[in-house]
Amino acid sequence: MTSDTVSASAPDEFIRSQTRVLPAQFVPEVRMHTADEVFELWDRTDRRAASGEVQPPPFWARPWAGGQALARYVLDHPQAVAGRSVLDLASGSGLVAIAALLAGAAEVTVSEIDPLAQAAIRLNAEANGVGLGPSLGDVLDADPLPDAEVLLVGDAFYERPLADRVLAFARRMRSAGTDVLVGDPGRAYLPRTDLTEVAVYDVPVSRELENTDVRRTTVWRLPT
Repeated sequence: MTSDTVSASAPDEFIRSQTRVLPAQFVPEVRMHTADEVFELWDRTDRRAASGEVQPPPFWARPWAGGQALARYVLDHPQAVAGRSVLDLASGSGLVAIAALLAGAAEVTVSEIDPLAQAAIRLNAEANGVGLGPSLGDVLDADPLPDAEVLLVGDAFYERPLADRVLAFARRMRSAGTDVLVGDPGRAYLPRTDLTEVAVYDVPVSRELENTDVRRTTVWRLPT
């Protein structure tokens, strides 16, 4: 596909044309469709889709620090997910979900609302030879709650309205018996006082996106 506009009928072709399949820098076990220039891609995806809605930013086009740390953690500590059902919230590229499967999760479902991200997740799963469950879309107000033994949340606390909804959902899941793990590089709305630190990593990141080459990133657990 050579057009700069997003075709609603051909998301796979658009993603392939705008990315290269590369190992995630901090999680080289996982290969991802990765964009070289995210802001240029952002401009191309910030066009009005056929429905008239503006495309969300391409969070699927690069592995973000929180997701990389969380993926690294589950691969290094497979007991966190092995043999268990997992929900990857706001999955983006699917990095964390794929890492959970590689770590031995029984099944992994993703929650993602962006159609392009949903396509990227599918393509990334194929690139890694794993099979993910379907996207559940927006589950933050779901009743009943999704059925999962582990909830993984990578880099979802970058704006207050979303952070408030994510925390409320995570608390509901934790109250229902689900283990909750969060990866975050110090975003402004991370509810640190509600969380317990379990691991810290220095994650290589894109200077284009983060204004630095490395972000100190923490994996947290939501206690009972």
